[in-house]
Amino acid sequence: MGRVGTDESGTKGNHPDRSSREWCEEALARLSAGRPESALDAARRAAGLDPGSEWAHRLISLAHERLGREAEAVPAAERAVELARGSWQARLRLAAVLRRVPGRWAQAVEQAELARKFAPEEPAPEVMLGDLALLRGEHARAERSYQAALAIDPTDPQTRVNLGLALLRWDRPRPHHDPAWPLDPRETGRARRALEVWSRQVRLLLAVATLGIAACALLLDRGAEARLGGCAVLLLLVPLTVRQARRVGAWPYVGAMFGRDPWLGVSVVSAVLSVAGFGTWLLLGAVRVLPSLLDPVWAGLAGILVLGWPALAAVRVLAESWRGHPLRALAATEPARPDERTARRNAGVMLWIVLGRTWSVLVTLVAVALVVEPGAAVAAVAVPYPMVRGYLRARRGARHQVDPWLATAIWLVVPAAVACAAGGLVGAAGGAAVAAWAWRIGLGALAAAAVVLALRGLQAWWRGGPGPWRSSLLMCDLPVGAGPSVALNSEVRQTFSYARSIVLSYGDSLGPRVAGAVASVTSSGELRLIAETAAWDAIEEDPRVAVFATDPLQRRFWVEVRGIARADSDVLRVTPKQVLVGEFPGRHQRR
Repeated sequence: MGRVGTDESGTKGNHPDRSSREWCEEALARLSAGRPESALDAARRAAGLDPGSEWAHRLISLAHERLGREAEAVPAAERAVELARGSWQARLRLAAVLRRVPGRWAQAVEQAELARKFAPEEPAPEVMLGDLALLRGEHARAERSYQAALAIDPTDPQTRVNLGLALLRWDRPRPHHDPAWPLDPRETGRARRALEVWSRQVRLLLAVATLGIAACALLLDRGAEARLGGCAVLLLLVPLTVRQARRVGAWPYVGAMFGRDPWLGVSVVSAVLSVAGFGTWLLLGAVRVLPSLLDPVWAGLAGILVLGWPALAAVRVLAESWRGHPLRALAATEPARPDERTARRNAGVMLWIVLGRTWSVLVTLVAVALVVEPGAAVAAVAVPYPMVRGYLRARRGARHQVDPWLATAIWLVVPAAVACAAGGLVGAAGGAAVAAWAWRIGLGALAAAAVVLALRGLQAWWRGGPGPWRSSLLMCDLPVGAGPSVALNSEVRQTFSYARSIVLSYGDSLGPRVAGAVASVTSSGELRLIAETAAWDAIEEDPRVAVFATDPLQRRFWVEVRGIARADSDVLRVTPKQVLVGEFPGRHQRR
């Protein structure tokens, strides 16, 4: 009988009863439409109609994950694996949720490797292994996995976007945290924030104190009182340090956090050195007659305390811009679909990184030319070529309007390089006046490009959008393990249930093998086989098998089920991947 009422989308109508598989299809459609709560209800209905449906449990797990309920997604994924131990999609779904659970990272890698073993012809397991390596900062391993996935499917957008991140040596959202640690990321996150706040407060306080003490000593002739104030600042650091130290609850992991996030370690070490340098500076200032040899030391310590922080920030920006291979990353990301928003965003950030590299090379080259040999500036004309080539390729491949700030900065750097090269060439030829104007134009264009970059960053900060820096890069993380399972129709079930002769085909180190078997079909669609012991050892190494049976009644057709076999107690459980049905030639084919 039909059912009249309101469905999950809020519309009324007459909805006939559906089978479990139809509810799974409905759940998948709702997930694709961005309605995970409604999809969860449909998947639960499918599981209620057929508790042995591993597809329904996979969809339940995926819906929970989309809703941010990782803890509830794990049992459903584990149930799907239990129902179909040879399903590569169930293994991949379990790997996807386990990677978000502290302490179960190794199991996630194991499940992804099993999925690759079960379906080497599918790109998704390789992509998952690449994602797992990328999230741990293992960029070389991630690159190998993504290249293997591209060999299977060269058009997969997720593979291309994440391969670009691997080539660029992408910094994951929590670089200090190893996802394989049996520790909640929030705990290491609190520890990192406490260490960063302590480092920032110490360096800022000491820099301000240094400026104040120097001003009092040199301008107001109050050096002794100012030094006493400096000692008070050192005493103030004690409660500040104790307060932040109490917030660091993950002390056993702090050393490893510094190893995974070197800039965090540099920040903390620089704060410790600032304290030592400030104390030494106060002691040298207290000496009544300071030897002339120590005057540069005293001034140098003051300069480090005041300028160390901005200098360290500049070094970090320069070092980050020279990490990875942005041009190769652009080439890898370019063939992604034009409508892939993440690919477009990452390509824009990569172009900003290439621009930063080009600008820094030009500035260095121009500085050397002005100080050492003006003729060396001629080489500047070739510096923007990789940047322009990457920009034109990205613009042609993206088929959308490129960031106008980026275009402005690029076309400022190009004439800057040409002008500086002309200045060096004309200057070497003796045209001093023309060379001077060329140098002014080139240096002015370089300065204008830096201003454009600063304004673009200010705009991004003000609007809260992605900026021209590495932290704006995004990883593509599409849902996995939602595809339908292979169903056995009633004809195939009957064939395996009543067939007198069933043949199991498998492979070992010597080649393909066959063996007789006894089979039955479970309600969930798995085959249960009893086969000779010799087949078990070979199947443990390569679980891909094929099972053949013929029509037990009229012998008109044959059935072949290709799938994955897993040992379970005294039987082999075969999860179907493909079902083939064909007819034998004979009199029944005549008309």
